[in-house]
Amino acid sequence: MLYHFLYSFRDVFSPFNVFQYITFRAAAAAILALLFTFAIGPRIIRTLHKYQIGEEIRHDGPESHKKKRGTPTMGGLMIIGSVLFPTLLLTDLTNVYIQIVVVALIWMGIIGFLDDYLKVVKKVKKGLVARYKLIGQILLGVVISIWIFNNPVFAEFKSVTSVPFFKNLELDFGYLYPLAIILVITGTSNAVNLTDGLDGLAAGLLAICFTAFAAIAYMSGRIDFSSYLNILYLPGAGELTIFTAAITGACIGYLWFNASPAEVFMGDVGSLSTGAALGTIAVLLKKELLLFIIGGVFVWEAVSVMLQVTYFRMTKKKYDEGKRLFKMAPIHHHFELKGWPESRVVVRFWIIGLLLALFSLTTFKIR
Repeated sequence: MLYHFLYSFRDVFSPFNVFQYITFRAAAAAILALLFTFAIGPRIIRTLHKYQIGEEIRHDGPESHKKKRGTPTMGGLMIIGSVLFPTLLLTDLTNVYIQIVVVALIWMGIIGFLDDYLKVVKKVKKGLVARYKLIGQILLGVVISIWIFNNPVFAEFKSVTSVPFFKNLELDFGYLYPLAIILVITGTSNAVNLTDGLDGLAAGLLAICFTAFAAIAYMSGRIDFSSYLNILYLPGAGELTIFTAAITGACIGYLWFNASPAEVFMGDVGSLSTGAALGTIAVLLKKELLLFIIGGVFVWEAVSVMLQVTYFRMTKKKYDEGKRLFKMAPIHHHFELKGWPESRVVVRFWIIGLLLALFSLTTFKIR
């Protein structure tokens, strides 16, 4: 809104010309999101305390986590609010890329909110039934698929995805692409949700991933950079740089309150929505395969759960007694039970995430 209003007066007041630059608006969005989180964070935490909206700790979790019981949850609301504020102010709201990713963030935010509300307020042990969450994620993928297949902006590349390490190589999924979109968005959303188990872990990794995608969005939206790097030129995708900068700022601001010992947890409202936004951005930028590298820690967390469940069921069927591949899944709990302090697990996972993000950017030249 501010972008549309102020930029229209550029001929009257020349400094307003800065709003034409994506880099300026992205930096402003990151700062605004960060400051907005600082502003609303304490109020949200006080409100959650007042209404006793506290986290329930899994009974079979690490013993050290028992002290976290009752810590305010649903802190993801501050992330969503801090992302939407600069996005609505500083982006081109007519841009289809922005419209899609905002819908994804809000859509899964609502589903996550319902899940948290049922678990924490209504004391429904499992919250929103898993199949209902899955239906919500699938419907989001279907909506985005229809949006992409019917919008002329995506006409030339609506069903393709870039292949890392290869110049100008894209896979065309054809009419199977909606299935790929559903799998990416659902998988990423759930992977972030599984990772959100230690103070600061998910938020720090999200900030790293969104920073990497901010760079990719900027390069993909410029014909000169995309031509030099031999990647798909996506007209209009540069606006996603502003959104990704905003969500990075929001995650860093949230870390102020979520760093150990956490004052608040993001809850499903935060993890499901940010995960869906991350998956949606990968889809929009045609970097679904690169997401496996950028978000490698999230992938590792999700795979550890699948391996644990599969191995337990196989050994139970074979030996009448289930055995565990890891001490506990997701994998971050495995290292906790091996004796690593929580802060060490978090920082080391951040380091791995940072290395993967940097490596993913080098794939544009390692071809």
